[in-house]
Amino acid sequence: MKKTLMLGAALAALAFGAPAHAELKFQPGEDPRFTWANYEELKKVDLKGETLSIFGPWRGEDEALIRSVLEYFTEATGATINYSSSENYEQQIVIDTQAGSPPNIAVLPQPGLIQDLASKGLLTPLGEETATFVKDNYGAGQSWVDLGTYNDKDGKPGYFAFPYKADLKSIVWYVPENFEEAGYEVPKTWEELQALADQIVADGGKPWCIGLGSGGATGWPATDWIEDIMLRTQPPETYDKWTKNEIPFNDPAVVEALDIFANIATNDAMVDGGAAAVAATDFRDSPKGLFGIPPKCYLHRQASFISSFFPEGTELGEGADFFYLPPMAATPELGKPVLGAGTLFSITKDSKAARAFIDFLKMPLSHEIWMAQSGFLTPLKTVNGEAYANEALKKQGEILVNASTFRFDGSDLMPGKIGAGAFWTGMIDLVGGKPSADVAADIQTSWDAIK
Repeated sequence: MKKTLMLGAALAALAFGAPAHAELKFQPGEDPRFTWANYEELKKVDLKGETLSIFGPWRGEDEALIRSVLEYFTEATGATINYSSSENYEQQIVIDTQAGSPPNIAVLPQPGLIQDLASKGLLTPLGEETATFVKDNYGAGQSWVDLGTYNDKDGKPGYFAFPYKADLKSIVWYVPENFEEAGYEVPKTWEELQALADQIVADGGKPWCIGLGSGGATGWPATDWIEDIMLRTQPPETYDKWTKNEIPFNDPAVVEALDIFANIATNDAMVDGGAAAVAATDFRDSPKGLFGIPPKCYLHRQASFISSFFPEGTELGEGADFFYLPPMAATPELGKPVLGAGTLFSITKDSKAARAFIDFLKMPLSHEIWMAQSGFLTPLKTVNGEAYANEALKKQGEILVNASTFRFDGSDLMPGKIGAGAFWTGMIDLVGGKPSADVAADIQTSWDAIK
């Protein structure tokens, strides 16, 4: 979900040491979906007596899932792992690193925070060999290398952040039965998507369900639309310049993306409930129209997490399915770009165990253990796709692996006052009818005001 976590009251980090002889989730050698040769290789690494501290964002159910992965490293190497987290983990990692008491490894989903830590000399470079591994073994590998590269305290770029768990945003949800009854086919290009929307209108239906409501974060779902459109109309280098304010928000390339979205979201014929419902509908409620009888809409563009808000009992692949938000036929040189987010592992206190753990993350097994459970996607091409818990996750993983370009959520790369402020409110103005050029100019004025 956008912005990953909404921070609450500060709580002290809770540490959980992995037991010396954990009960592994899947017994080595028994399940052919897993790359067990990795486990045998890992057993050759002797870390007995070593303690590895890892600080990350996962709590509750996700903490149980990451610990199920960590147990394999512990069992094979003999190392003790202390995993800790906190509701205010973003602030806590800054406090701990600056106080000289960092964990060995920090897991962060915020590139801006990683850059801040790197620029203060608080991160250890992972090395060119690790960057080369990512380039060669990840879908859209150079994109992930670029995402993990930051300037150090001397302004010199280095590879500081290894990608692990990814989130996928560039997908459109639909109900297969509704498509079948209406005779619609999944579009392969943006132009075919537009033609499908026009056909749905001609048939008396509404193509899209869109909801931007999210309490104090209202507006964020539209930022994902703009980012996806930017990646389909502009080179990734232009996207990068936009997120860094190296081209202004009111650059024609950005205004064009705003126009494309506005032509959908402000068109009463295109959206369930009409344009007035877009800002008023909570994003968690927005996909409900897909499941009406008759359906109130046929298409819903939202990240992979949205299936959590589908009607209880909806079976993915049958009751609901998705397709990759297609590229534009007019810009074939842009390939198949993917928008998403993800978690990145950095070394904040170097040690033999920390280096061995980064090597563990390069192994398919460290991904497959979580893949086989729930809520995990990876762009690592060497994993066994059959390890995914279901076909929906497998198909999402294939989209990541086959991407020509991956870009991190743009609003998360921008300063908070823009990406989690002016950009959000600007999207509400846009769907309210304010011209795209004016919305873009207002956001740029806010950016210019940042000192």
